[in-house]
Amino acid sequence: MKTKLKDIDTKAPKSISKEKTKKQLASILADLDDLQNLLYAENKHSLLVVIQGMDASGKDGLTRDVFTSMNPQGVNVLSFKEPTAVELSHDFIWRVHTQAPPKGMIHIFNRSYYEDILVTRVHGITDDATAKKRMKAINDFERLLTEHNNTTILKFYLHVSHEEQLKRLEERLSLPHKMWKYSPNDFNESKLWARYMQYYEEAFEACNEPAWHIIPADQNWYKSYLVAKTIQQTLKGLNMKFPGMKK
Repeated sequence: MKTKLKDIDTKAPKSISKEKTKKQLASILADLDDLQNLLYAENKHSLLVVIQGMDASGKDGLTRDVFTSMNPQGVNVLSFKEPTAVELSHDFIWRVHTQAPPKGMIHIFNRSYYEDILVTRVHGITDDATAKKRMKAINDFERLLTEHNNTTILKFYLHVSHEEQLKRLEERLSLPHKMWKYSPNDFNESKLWARYMQYYEEAFEACNEPAWHIIPADQNWYKSYLVAKTIQQTLKGLNMKFPGMKK
């Protein structure tokens, strides 16, 4: 069934306790530290975490809140912004492939190769036919990582409401500790909200193996909890073991 973002809540259910959830998050983060150490030591699996979302959906904050409890030797955060001239001279996956996680590592893509079927379509740089070819290439790329390098891919879309986004963008104009994030183009991009939602929904449908996790993102505590819990369950599901003493 096709995802309709307008039908998915951007906040936690009212029955969820913020205080209890934050305590659970603290426990999960402690467990993630151990699991990441195990992943690194066993050196048989890797984890790629893809984070997508509109401006001000909380991608940077999520990365800080969930991953800073882990050993920095085993975690790498990468961000893919406007391609350079050299990158544009190659296929759109080229700049990403070399940044895929090797065994034992967790890599976080703060924005990713999905920008090449989102931003480019919204602004008319990529037509529909090209976008469909790129979506097939993305599926092939993700299958390559999972089948040939034992990489688990978790894809998170941070589902912030348009109202909350505008509120956060306004804060960048008034709060000193957020002003550095402000870009004059922020509000122009926000006006294209409906087109972004359409192309995100098409990406969810066309690139759904592995499936996307739609994360309510209006409340940072709930967003971080859901992502951390998903990563915890995923790493536990790998049934990892510490290797024995080297001979």
